[in-house]
Amino acid sequence: MQQHNDLLEWASHCVKHVLVHVGEHSNPSLQKILDIGEAWKHGKASVGDARNAAFAAIAIANELKDPVKISVTRAVGHVVAVAHMADHSLRAVDYALKALSKADILIERQWQNEQLPTSIKSLVLTARK
Repeated sequence: MQQHNDLLEWASHCVKHVLVHVGEHSNPSLQKILDIGEAWKHGKASVGDARNAAFAAIAIANELKDPVKISVTRAVGHVVAVAHMADHSLRAVDYALKALSKADILIERQWQNEQLPTSIKSLVLTARK
């Protein structure tokens, strides 16, 4: 369970970093969805609550036209979906990268890797190859 929580925490941290970078960090809809993931991590929301929040993110993304906003919204959805399945953490950080310019992707990916806690570092770096 600790690895699962660590994956959610890492994905959330990485996605929030990109939200700031693209100016979406104060979007209340996205923050509300991220809050559900945080609540799940602390035992205050169910997996069903998290899945519903992930579906809400998908619905929001489907209404958007801006590719950057679509990518970060999908990233947020995948963060909260980590509660359902840990592999969503990798999708979350990958969608976050899609919101950036090509020049920023390599720098951000390196930053993401540097944020990995020891408990999941080997697992994630192996999966990201």
